[in-house]
Amino acid sequence: MSCHNRRVRELHTVPDLDEAAENDGLLLWAAQGLAPGVRAWAQQDAVAVASPGLSGRDRLAVRGPAGPAARLVRHALAEFGPSLRPVGDSALIDDLVTAVPGLRRASPFRWMELRAAGPADPDASGVPPLARLLSTTELPEAAALLDEVFPGSYAHPLLPGSRSWAGVRDETGRLTALAADAWSAPEVGFLAGVAAHPVHGRGRGHAAAACRLLLDTMLRRCGRAALMVDEDNPAAIRLYERLGMHRRDLHAAFLDPA
Repeated sequence: MSCHNRRVRELHTVPDLDEAAENDGLLLWAAQGLAPGVRAWAQQDAVAVASPGLSGRDRLAVRGPAGPAARLVRHALAEFGPSLRPVGDSALIDDLVTAVPGLRRASPFRWMELRAAGPADPDASGVPPLARLLSTTELPEAAALLDEVFPGSYAHPLLPGSRSWAGVRDETGRLTALAADAWSAPEVGFLAGVAAHPVHGRGRGHAAAACRLLLDTMLRRCGRAALMVDEDNPAAIRLYERLGMHRRDLHAAFLDPA
C-alpha cells in the first residue's frame, strides 16, 4: 500500500465524505452538512466525523476497519480533546476500545433509519389521532409535558437544536404526545424528544402520529430520517419498527479520565 493511502486525509466537502463513507447515514448525520466546527477525515477505508455539541454530546462517528479507524480516533482526539465520544457499529467500538488506550465502552443503543414511508401502524385502531406542528406559543406547554415524562431528553422545546415540534391533543385539548425535528442534517432528518403522556397519550397511537408527521416531512426534505434509541427501551423500539424504521446496533465510547 502506498504511503499516500496511509496518511490521514481531511474531507472538505459533503460529496467527498459521502463517497468515502459509502453513503453511511450515521456519518452524514454527524457531518451536519460539514457545518462550521465539524471536521471529517479518511484513512485507507476508514472514515471519522467529529461534530462538537451534536445532540447533547461531542460526537465522533466512525466506520471502517479497526486499524485505520483507531488511527483516525487518535487523530481526532488529538485535534479536539478528550470530550469526543466515538460512536459506531458495536463490533468496531469493541475493537477500538482494545486499540486506543483509555477508551471505554458506554451503553449500547440503536440507530434506526428510514428511507421510504413506513407502513401504517397496525396497533392504531379507529380514526388515527391528528398530529400537527406546534406554534411557538405552545412550546412552554410542550416543555412542561417533556419535563414530566422525559426529563432526560437532549431535545427540548425551550432550548436550541430543534427545527420544529409535532404534537397531538386529545378530545379535551390536552397535549398528549410530542416529537421533534432536531439536529437534522441536509441529508438525514433526525427525530428526537419523542414523548407521550403515560395516562392520556400512551397506547393510543399519539406518539406514532407525531413521529409519522415529522418522518414524512424529513423524507420529503432529506430523503432519509433517523433517530437514536436506548437498547433498554423496547417499547420505543417497537414503535419505531412499526413506523418502518430499520435497526443498526451501535455503541459509544469515552475516554476514561483515570
